[in-house]
Amino acid sequence: MAAQEPAVPALQDSKQQEIKAQEAKPKEERAATKPAFTLKVKTKPILNLSLKAEKAKLADVTEQLSKNLKIPIFLGKGMEKQLISVEFSELTLEPAMQLLAPEVYIDYEINMAAGNQPRPLGIFFYAANQSEPPANAVVRGNNQALLIEGNTEDGVEPQTDEEKKKLEEQPLQVLFEDDFLTVRAKHQPLALVLLKIGDELGIPVDISSESSEIVDMVINKLPVEDAIRRLSPNIKLFMRADLQHAERRALRLALGAPEKVTQQAP
Repeated sequence: MAAQEPAVPALQDSKQQEIKAQEAKPKEERAATKPAFTLKVKTKPILNLSLKAEKAKLADVTEQLSKNLKIPIFLGKGMEKQLISVEFSELTLEPAMQLLAPEVYIDYEINMAAGNQPRPLGIFFYAANQSEPPANAVVRGNNQALLIEGNTEDGVEPQTDEEKKKLEEQPLQVLFEDDFLTVRAKHQPLALVLLKIGDELGIPVDISSESSEIVDMVINKLPVEDAIRRLSPNIKLFMRADLQHAERRALRLALGAPEKVTQQAP
């Protein structure tokens, strides 16, 4: 008499049938169930990103990135259909973003108070040769102040020794040349200095509170961020980084009230 095969429990039998059914599916169908990308964002010790994408939609990746970073991300014309295949691990923000599109811009808020790192406010992924986004696409202000001066000869280079001496004796001089900022201030109100800098850079300046701070210093040919940092910790500088061309330019200046320091009980 032939030996009978042991009975297979119903649960185990069901599992085996499921495995066989999965194996019977075409490879393309099985691959479709696999996520097109894996994104990891860490904020400590510094902001860094890891991404593994295989023919993933840039729109899907940036949607997840926007949620993780809690900032808006904009796609240029036609970029929403772009597919990307890329893999990188623990890159800081700018090198990581540069791998995702031909033209990338990042707008930052830089709080000049000690210990603050530039805070990204928005990211733009554009196609090659597409026009740069508007300066106020993310960075906006409500308390813009204007500088009104009576000297109609501003911008005219002094010709004679007398004119040069007269210029040197002016209590406030600001020059922006070759991406470097020079400021010579003799006991001048900080608000006035910022308005003069904004006028020279061609950017708006927001004055949101009265300031009694006085500037009495010479800043000679420093990058804008470094020069502004020397003036006061109560300033915010908004800048745009153009990653493709390795350029940074100021978008706006804001002067606010001093930050309140909370004293802890002994």
